[in-house]
Amino acid sequence: MLILLPPSEGKTPAATGSAVHWPSLSFPELNSYRVKVLDALGTVSAHEDALALLGVGASLKDDVDRNTRLHAEPAAPAHQIYSGVLYDALGYSTLSATQRRKADESVLVISALWGAVRFGDSVPAYRLSMGTALHDVGRLASFWKPHLTGVLAPAIEGRLLVDCRSSTYAAAWAPPPAQTVAVNVFTEVGGVRKVVSHFAKHTRGELARHLLSRRGNAPATPSALLKAARETWNAELVEGTNRKPHALNIILPG
Repeated sequence: MLILLPPSEGKTPAATGSAVHWPSLSFPELNSYRVKVLDALGTVSAHEDALALLGVGASLKDDVDRNTRLHAEPAAPAHQIYSGVLYDALGYSTLSATQRRKADESVLVISALWGAVRFGDSVPAYRLSMGTALHDVGRLASFWKPHLTGVLAPAIEGRLLVDCRSSTYAAAWAPPPAQTVAVNVFTEVGGVRKVVSHFAKHTRGELARHLLSRRGNAPATPSALLKAARETWNAELVEGTNRKPHALNIILPG
């Protein structure tokens, strides 16, 4: 099993430590592309209109300024850098040592800057969304898609992919539908379902934690994932097609 996560928009900078050590990152075949994105991000972040070009507000000026120093900024494990609703619900720091090792092996974060990283990869905090277009790189989802497809193929072979990404990050890489289950979250009141956003992040984080901390073997099939989800939630499985992944729908009470 591999759990696919988006990065958090907000990140917690490392207070101290060494800068990113490129050879130690997972999937080092991506490093030349990572450097290209990082350099393009540094250039746009130094521009006088950087906030507008990156689509962020004035409150994030310090984050954008940090983008210009990423080669030298302190790095820390991704599970410490990424924060926010989903990551709070996953609660990496409160997992047992065995569960944390499982998370390090089983979680893959699809990133606008790094392409794909594991929880143990040390990276600096940055500000960049997959929906952004950078000069000399273009729209990041389009940039990463051909590179991730080939590089990640060996890592996903024979594994069930539990896809907890948002649509923005799902656009950067489409894994094989037959082995992928996209996680959707709804509320239901009076038989009427509504898609939720904030609670979807929270619930996806809770699902990731449940899969990492529950007893027994990790789910290896969509039906096994459904069974695991039903240990905690009202859930259903929608079978996929040759072109569309399976869907695990978690239905929360309204």
